[in-house]
Amino acid sequence: MTALDSLRLSVPIIQAPMAGVSTPEMAAAVSNAGGLGSIGIGAVDAPAARTMIDAVRARTDRPFNVNLFVHQPAQPKPDVEQGWIAALAPLFAQYGAAPPPSLREIYRSFAVDDAMLAMLVEARPAVVSFHFGLPDTRRIAALKDAGSLLLATATNLDEALAIKAAGIDAIVAQGYEAGGHRGVFDPQAPDARLGTIALTRLLVEHCDLPVIAAGGIMDGYGVRAALNLGAIAAQLGTAFIACPESSADAAYRAALASPAAHHTLMTSAISGRPARCLANRFTHWAATSDTQIPDYPIAYDAGKALNQTAKTSGESGYGAQWAGQGAPLARSLPAADLIAELVKEMHAA
Repeated sequence: MTALDSLRLSVPIIQAPMAGVSTPEMAAAVSNAGGLGSIGIGAVDAPAARTMIDAVRARTDRPFNVNLFVHQPAQPKPDVEQGWIAALAPLFAQYGAAPPPSLREIYRSFAVDDAMLAMLVEARPAVVSFHFGLPDTRRIAALKDAGSLLLATATNLDEALAIKAAGIDAIVAQGYEAGGHRGVFDPQAPDARLGTIALTRLLVEHCDLPVIAAGGIMDGYGVRAALNLGAIAAQLGTAFIACPESSADAAYRAALASPAAHHTLMTSAISGRPARCLANRFTHWAATSDTQIPDYPIAYDAGKALNQTAKTSGESGYGAQWAGQGAPLARSLPAADLIAELVKEMHAA
């Protein structure tokens, strides 16, 4: 028996939560096809999160995953924030606008969000997963008492051992290839940048918990390879961005289908935390800036404002177009059809 057996999945595939890209329609389609669909609720408050959960349940009676951000709450640093605003001002000026006069913490960490905890205990989702760290023992116990299976992201062995000690049920081993935000507990600490293969094997051998491999996996051949490494399942994110059920906009989809997909990079400039995305105008600018970046998600307040300003002038090169290193392998298929293709490729591998 593995941690996922109680979910009765017929396919060992988890669709990554991808806050801002995944939708209830996508999560339900993946779960109905035998995998584990996911929604990311880290960017919304408890009432909006409950609405998302209810929307998934209206479309499937299968288990699905609800993902939370558990970062350390941001520390306001007015001098740093004003310096960042000043550095971005010329970019806003290109589109006839000014940056916001101040920045705010736009996302509330689950580490301090009691309203979110109360909602989840009442809603009792089958799976709850954590990114950026771990909640305290009270929150973990409450979710386990509510019957939720718990997953957490690790990027190294120390994080995995902390996950085990906290009583979490399984580990998502996030390799450096993965798109979106790095799940590192401490973004200021050195990052070993372990790839998916090395990290998965390391955790399988040295951490007595089920491991889910994530990062750069785009097809059934990659899923089969992850299982051969000892993982109980594979988590795919970028593979689902081009699905019609995703909320990625037309510019994001076009970039994913363009030569830009061959050039992903890690940046902290967009949100304040390291994240892998398609190279764009924002990342090119950030590569030449030495201005200190505010804490996550305070920096994201500026990044979102800049993207919205540029988009009103027809420029899409400042968006958070998260994507992993396997991006050129993305396929534009309905989520259920993509699951079917992944299964065929697994059998052929």
